[in-house]
Amino acid sequence: MISKDLLDILVCPETKQKLELINDELLNELNEAIRKGKLVNKGGEVLKETLNGALIRTDRKVVYPIINDLPYLRIGDGIEIDKILNK
Repeated sequence: MISKDLLDILVCPETKQKLELINDELLNELNEAIRKGKLVNKGGEVLKETLNGALIRTDRKVVYPIINDLPYLRIGDGIEIDKILNK
């Protein structure tokens, strides 16, 4: 997983807000949406690979996926959290 030192310097590429790891409950919701083919990122891409983690912005509006222990931090990789929680 991501080391604390790396986590301390990671920021959202769009807003520069700090990022933190999401909890297991939200990770499970994201992966369930992926299994159903319903999780789309800001770039319009449907995610197909399950996540082994994700980073969430301080404002709790956008998450960035972690796949195979690599964080995807381009603006288009972001997933708007309200689209997940307001199924």
